[in-house]
Amino acid sequence: MTTNTNNQSAGASVVAEVTRDCLLTRTRRISRVITSLYDAAIRPLGINSTQVSLLVTIAKLGGASRAEIGRANYQERSTLTRNLALLLKDGWIEELAAEGRSRPIILSEAGRKLLVTAAPAWRAAQEEAHKLLGDQGVAALIGVADNLPIHELAD
Repeated sequence: MTTNTNNQSAGASVVAEVTRDCLLTRTRRISRVITSLYDAAIRPLGINSTQVSLLVTIAKLGGASRAEIGRANYQERSTLTRNLALLLKDGWIEELAAEGRSRPIILSEAGRKLLVTAAPAWRAAQEEAHKLLGDQGVAALIGVADNLPIHELAD
């Protein structure tokens, strides 16, 4: 019985530590709350925040390989492949003929129009998120995100 009591005590200690200090838990909570704000705003357009983010990344890169898009968007390969397949199916992006070993992906005309159409809803969500986080929270998030290193993610 003593071993079970020790395990329970150690388990409670870990739970207390994670509850008190875990950056992952807190960033995921923030992500879920903010994502839900943007998703609710743009849902009527038939797109979600993950897709908008990916479309913006592709537009910013102006024609990039899957690997380049994945690095820029901090996405691992299988998740990126799944998300790109949906954007291709909906006609919001196009995959060009191969240039060497890669096939550049670009925003389609429909994708550009969708981003313009989504802009007012995105701005409304942006304003709501800003109110929720406050000026200091927004500045902190932007500062941290802008200083993350771009690297290959493990699959």
